[in-house]
Amino acid sequence: MDQLDRDVLLALQEDGRISNLALARKLGLSPSAMLGRVRRLERSGAIRGYRAVIDPAALGITVRALVVARMHEHSEQAIKEFERAIKEVPGVRACYHVTGQFDMVVELALRDLDHLGQLIRVDIARIPGVMNLETMLVLAESVEDHGWPVLDES
Repeated sequence: MDQLDRDVLLALQEDGRISNLALARKLGLSPSAMLGRVRRLERSGAIRGYRAVIDPAALGITVRALVVARMHEHSEQAIKEFERAIKEVPGVRACYHVTGQFDMVVELALRDLDHLGQLIRVDIARIPGVMNLETMLVLAESVEDHGWPVLDES
């Protein structure tokens, strides 16, 4: 991946709806060369897809929370079982297998606190292998997600 590829990725993270022509002009390439470069980045998996950035309030989401889970055991089977089960829980935005005091971090986006309580008591606490849960409510988003940092290879 060269600097131009990184510039393409940054531009597309900033505006995924930018036309090929506008992107080509912005980065000083011909439209056909830009289209080839973008398609190559898509085929390689560097670009995994495109999506709209949605305001959670427009969907009735008023509560965001992080739930950290400690597992009874750290076997591959236990982790895979948790990962499989958490994918079925509505409101899960992301799940991370982490190091440290806890084993899993789950990000939730929900309608209200009653919905949060239901998910924790019923859906998450009952996943086999879960030993302990701790919940943190998100009070504010101090730094909004603007995509991945596109780092130089040096």
